Amino acid sequence: MAASITAGLQMLATRRSTSSSRMMLPSTVISDKKVTIQTKLSSSFSISFAKPFRQSFSSAPRRDNNVVTRAMSEENDKNSVSGLPIDLRGKRAFIAGVADDNGYGWAIAKALAAAGAEILVGTWVPALNIFETSLRRGKFDDSRRLPNGSLMEIAKVYPLDAVFDSLEDVPDDIKSNKRYSGSSNWTVTEVAESIKNDFGSIDILVHSLANGPEVTKPLLETSRKGYLAALSASSYSFISLLQHFLPIINPGGATISLTYIASERIIPGYGGGMSSAKAALESDTRVLAFEAGRKKQIRVNAISAGPLGSRAAKAIGFIEKMIEYSYANAPLQKELSADEVGAAAAFLVSPLSSAITGSVVYVDNGLNTMGLACDSPSLSV
Repeated sequence: MAASITAGLQMLATRRSTSSSRMMLPSTVISDKKVTIQTKLSSSFSISFAKPFRQSFSSAPRRDNNVVTRAMSEENDKNSVSGLPIDLRGKRAFIAGVADDNGYGWAIAKALAAAGAEILVGTWVPALNIFETSLRRGKFDDSRRLPNGSLMEIAKVYPLDAVFDSLEDVPDDIKSNKRYSGSSNWTVTEVAESIKNDFGSIDILVHSLANGPEVTKPLLETSRKGYLAALSASSYSFISLLQHFLPIINPGGATISLTYIASERIIPGYGGGMSSAKAALESDTRVLAFEAGRKKQIRVNAISAGPLGSRAAKAIGFIEKMIEYSYANAPLQKELSADEVGAAAAFLVSPLSSAITGSVVYVDNGLNTMGLACDSPSLSV
C-alpha cells in the first residue's frame, strides 16, 4: 500500500515537472530560437502607431504536444511596435466643447488624433472667433504637437451651442446678440446635419460641455432658473447630442462625457446645481448605454476627472486649492495632467474596451477612494 502511494506521488511530481517546463518565463524556446519576453513600464503618455489590433475570440483545438505561447522572434522584433496599440485609423470623432488648448476636450482630441482618428470639433459660438484665429495664427502649435512629432490636424471647426436643439428654441435676445452674429447652423440639430452633409458619419462622440451660471452660489441660494440652466448645459446637452447624432454614428461607435466627483460627494463651493447636473449625467450614462447599445451597438461611458486648472474651471473660483487638496490627499501624489484623461478616453473609444459601456471611469489619481483627508489638522498631534 505504501509502495503504491509512493509511486503515485512520483508520477504526480513528474507530471508537474513536465508541465512547468512548458512555461519558461521570461524566456522560452520555440523552433530552436530563443525568444525573450520583456515588459516595459512607463508613466509617460504615448500611443503607439501600429497595425490594427485584431481580436479573435474563436476557440482553437488544444495542442498539448506543442508550445501554446507564441511570441515574436528577435529578428522580427526590430521591425515591430511593442506593446498593445490603440488604433483609431479610419475613425472620425466629433468633440463638442473645445474652445482653447488647455482643457480636457483638447487633450482628448489630441489623444484620438495620435491614435489616428480624424478630428472635428464643436466650439461655443461666442468663443469661435478667438479659437479659430488662435488656431490659424499658430498660437496652439506647441500644444498641437503629437507623440510622433506631427501637429494635430482639425478637419473642421463647427460653431455650437448645445443648449439649443433647434433654431426654434433660440430666444430673440440670443439671435440678436452680437456674439452670435456672423455664425449660423450652430444648434444641435443643425450641427448634426452639417456634419452629415460634410462627412457622412462619425464613429466617436465626445461631450466636453458644462456650464452653471450660478456655480459660485450654495445650493440653498440657487434660483430655479440657474439650477435648470446648469442641468440644461451640463447634462441634458449630452442627451440632445446623442439623440440627434445617433443617426450618423456608425454602428459599434462610442461616446464619452466628462463628469466630476461632486456627483456623489459633497464639494463645498461647487454649487449652482452643478453637482446635481453631474449626478444626472452619470445616471443618464447608464440609461443611454442600454438604449444606444440595443439600438446601434453604441457604447456610452463617462470619465470622472480630477481637478484641472483650465480656463473654464477657474470660473469656480478656487480651482487651485482643489488641485492642492488632490495632490495632498490622493493615493498617487502627483498633479493630474490633461493628457492622462485624454489617454483614458482614447482607450474607452477604442476596440480594446469593446465590452465596456455604462461605466464611470475615475481618472483622478485615486482621490475618489479616500474617506479621510490626510492633511487634515485634526490628524496632527
